[in-house]
Formats: sequence, structure tokens, C-alpha cells
Amino acid sequence: MVSSTDLAGLLPVVIDIAHRAAGAILEVYDGEFTVEHKDDRSPLTAADRAAHGVIVAALEALTPQWPVLSEESVAVPYTQRRAWQCYWLVDPLDGTREFVKRNGEFTVNIALIDAGRPVLGVVQVPVRGEVYAAAEGAGACHVSATGERRALQVSTYRGGPLRVVASRSHASPELAQLLDALPGHRIVSIGSSLKICLVAAGEADFYPRHGPTSEWDTAAAQCVLEQAGGQLTDFRLQPLRYNKESLLNVPFLAFGAGERPWQAALENG
Repeated sequence: MVSSTDLAGLLPVVIDIAHRAAGAILEVYDGEFTVEHKDDRSPLTAADRAAHGVIVAALEALTPQWPVLSEESVAVPYTQRRAWQCYWLVDPLDGTREFVKRNGEFTVNIALIDAGRPVLGVVQVPVRGEVYAAAEGAGACHVSATGERRALQVSTYRGGPLRVVASRSHASPELAQLLDALPGHRIVSIGSSLKICLVAAGEADFYPRHGPTSEWDTAAAQCVLEQAGGQLTDFRLQPLRYNKESLLNVPFLAFGAGERPWQAALENG
């Protein structure tokens, strides 16, 4: 198990690595680029590859004893991965669809997984130059592009319109059905792992996700949310775990503190 002291020491280094990856992404973003598609039809650009190269090289130099699993890595078989106690889990560019649309709602995600749990997480927003970061025992924070740091704390819902985060690029019939069963609510739409970060920052109350995601999509933001006092769970309210045989997540919920008016809708759905 990685100590809280070690995690606190690693966090600023990983933030710097994320900033460097963001620089590589913006070099592509500010010019002309082509879009390829992977086997699952998800888009891929030179920016994904550039950020992957920066992050993997830096993490392997920083902690050569810990493997790195990135969305853009060659697949690592579960027979090998299941022996990993501690490893880095990376999405070099989360929200490639938002990158292609040039709306700025994409992120760099770096998480440290220890015994199936995210214990350090950095979510960097390249276009804004800001960071959401957390380490177990050190809390969660937001760092602006000018270096201003503020602690993150989820909001406590006590009634009134529920602020619900919805995916900008992945709407689903299940989400529509859930929203119909909720009391008064207001929709906040945004891309990538920023949806979870909005809950961590107290700017939203609830984010349900029915559609497919992978472990690298959620790990870093889950750490930020948990250290800010929130939860990221499956629909049975059990925290998401990592390094499963399948790297796909089950449907999940991200939420803050206080009342849960959405819970009855889930149980009856």
C-alpha cells in the first residue's frame, strides 16, 4: 500500500506531467489534424498519441516499479494485469469527440490504482490550463491556470431543483427515463471526465451514466470526487473497482452529500 506521505509527494509531480501532456495536445489542437477511428469506432488523433508518449515516458521514469496502463497502450492480458498491486491508469485525452469539435471540453486523466482503488488522481483541462487533483489523505483541490488553489468539497443537497450532469456526446434512452422520474431538476451538459469534476466541485449534485465507459475514463476523477466528499458507485451504490478482467465499467452514479431524491427512481426503474 502506498503511504499518504508518498502520495502527497507524488501529486505535484503528476500534475506537472499532466501539464506537459496538455502542451503536446494543444500543439495539435491549434493546427490542422486528421481523425482516425479505432475498432470500436471511437476517434483517435495525433494528440492522443502525443499525450500518451509524454505521460508514459514520464511515469516510467518516475516510478519504474509500477506498470502503466493507458488507453493507447498495447492491450495487456488479464493474466498479467491481475498480479498488479499498484499501477498507473491513464487516459491521455479523454473526450476526443469534444477535441474534434474544438469545444475545449476534453481532459488529461492520470490515476494511481492501489489494490483496485484510485488513490491519486489528476484531471487536467488543456484549453483552460486548470487542474482537478487529489490524493488519498491529502484532500482534493482545483488549481487555476494562474496557480490559484482552492479546496474542493461536494455540495450537500437539501431539496430544490436537482442539478444533474448529462453527457454532451452520449445521451441515452435510459437517462431520459430516469430524468422523467426525478422531481424538479436542471440539466448541466459537458464533456469528458469534467462531468465528475463538476460534482466534486459542488457545481452539480448528480451524474448518472448508463452508457459504456472504460476504467481509464473514470479513475482519476473518482479519486477527486471521493476526496472531495462524494461517491462514484455502481447502481447498487458500491464504489467502482479497477483492474477487473474486463476494463469496461458498469453503469455508474456520481453524487455529492445530502438527500438522494434520485434513489427511489433508480430502485423503481
